[in-house]
Amino acid sequence: MMNSMSDIYDLLYRLGVTANYTGFFHTAYAVARCIEQPDRLLLVTKWLYPEVAKRYDTKWSAVERNIRTTCDIIWREKRSLLETLAQRPLLQ
Repeated sequence: MMNSMSDIYDLLYRLGVTANYTGFFHTAYAVARCIEQPDRLLLVTKWLYPEVAKRYDTKWSAVERNIRTTCDIIWREKRSLLETLAQRPLLQ
């Protein structure tokens, strides 16, 4: 279980995402908020992205794009680790 932002940062690094991507911080903050309150995942464009955008003084659409870029990096670079963490094959 992740207990701190440091744990989330470490996981993102293991998944191939570094802090030179803006999405690194957006993703870490979003994950932390979802650990706190999983219901945030129900309406990401209405709840989660605007909350992250407010924190980083940007638009929710930029947050969405940056998190999507982070996901693409993970999928491309460390898919096998992601599947290990998910404990199942991931097809898409």
